[in-house]
Amino acid sequence: MEFRIIKAPSAGTLDILKQRMKATAAAAMNGVGAVGLVQGRMIEMICAADMAEKAVGVTVEDVRGSCPQNMIMIAIFGDTASVESAIQEIRRKLEEGKIYVNRKTD
Repeated sequence: MEFRIIKAPSAGTLDILKQRMKATAAAAMNGVGAVGLVQGRMIEMICAADMAEKAVGVTVEDVRGSCPQNMIMIAIFGDTASVESAIQEIRRKLEEGKIYVNRKTD
């Protein structure tokens, strides 16, 4: 999984996200202080979305796109501290093995 946090996202960044999400998701972006972006396989993203919403008061939305590797991305919206906490919770659960990532071994 890959993680990024955008603090104080610009209007242009929010517009890009709005174009890639359902029209009803635009309300999640009103007054957000940060956006957390998490990319991985679908099963991981569903688990990550659930963990983020249960951990703190954030809203999670699917960001649509086309990726030949079948990766998907979720966006976590909220104030900066909440988004950071949600990302930390996902990472913690990942380290504990609560989210299983298919890793190739050489």
